[in-house]
Amino acid sequence: MSKFNRREFLSRTAKSAVVGAFASPFLSKLAYGASATPKFEVSEVKTFSFPHEYYYGWPTVAKRGSELLVVTSGGREGHVCPFGRVELFRSKDSGATWTYPQVLYDGPTDDRDAGICVTDKGTILVTTFTSNAYVGMFKEEEKLRAEGKGRPNIWSDGRFEKWRLVHERITDEQREKELGNWMFRSTDGGVTWSERYSTPFNSPHGPIQLSNGNLLYVGDELWTPEHRVGASVSEDDGQTWKVAGYIEPREGDDVHAYYELHAVEANDGSIVAQIRNGNPNNSDENLQIVSKDGGATWTKPRAIGVWGIPSFLSKLNDGRLLMTYGYRRAPLGIQARVSDDNGETWSDAMQIYGDGKTGDLGYPSTVQLDDGSLFTVWYEVMEGWFAKLRSARWTIS
Repeated sequence: MSKFNRREFLSRTAKSAVVGAFASPFLSKLAYGASATPKFEVSEVKTFSFPHEYYYGWPTVAKRGSELLVVTSGGREGHVCPFGRVELFRSKDSGATWTYPQVLYDGPTDDRDAGICVTDKGTILVTTFTSNAYVGMFKEEEKLRAEGKGRPNIWSDGRFEKWRLVHERITDEQREKELGNWMFRSTDGGVTWSERYSTPFNSPHGPIQLSNGNLLYVGDELWTPEHRVGASVSEDDGQTWKVAGYIEPREGDDVHAYYELHAVEANDGSIVAQIRNGNPNNSDENLQIVSKDGGATWTKPRAIGVWGIPSFLSKLNDGRLLMTYGYRRAPLGIQARVSDDNGETWSDAMQIYGDGKTGDLGYPSTVQLDDGSLFTVWYEVMEGWFAKLRSARWTIS
């Protein structure tokens, strides 16, 4: 497998809207022993995104007091397109009903993966990144049309004209300058928002709050030749960020194939992070790293025997760690595991949802509600090309 960074990954996605959707079906086995697998029960699975004519992708859920917040890349036509924008859904009743989405940001190119973190001060931080991966698709059809070889079964005149009008809002030079990792900040509950500002790294679900009051954001550099992977820290409630340290790859791995990280602080004060791995060794598995010094230094990545795309880490009220991840093998859906030893080992998989129709699904995130139950959100193509936001309410013992 050749090395690639996330820019190339998105270009591949543009040609094949699903990555790993039809891989051979088998369940991963843990290589390092297992924490106890709890009993669990899923009480509800439903769709909650609207308007229905759009594709919604890569959501993140957070809790702010009694309110649930979900951010997502909405307004889309498909997995890769020029229309992505950052949208916010709110629920006042623990996910039973949701508001009409609020558009937080709609830049001149594709705004993707939306992450969210609510800090101890009540500040809301929302993350996204911009991509021009759609350009290759558009240019290919433009060239074919110029040669009289257009593909009307894929590109109707109306669709092509819509893409053209959006694409030509800015120049190629301006489009390149739009590429970046971005954060937005609100201190009034999301009524008003800051201008976008850049962060050193990006990952789908955004930063986390640490027990010492700092914020930690693990991720990978996008749109840089180095494509380093590391951790950044904010000591001022998310206003500014500085690099805390970088993550070194395993022997034989290419760091360019590490991406889509997320972290959690364990009871012992260590920070556990997981990496989606694109290297041939343990391809598309979650690699795990640990920091004992707030993200400055990290252990070498190790395989934990979990195949998932990608994982979201959180800590339960009882101190156990929870990882939730998309599963793009049969049964297609969402799985979770727990660790009762600060991430040293993980339980067997709990299948939260297993009725997916395609591999274009996943990126789940989970919060624990006031009654102790769990609420998980993900995206999923249900039929046709449009992906919806989905949720599950469940409990574990």
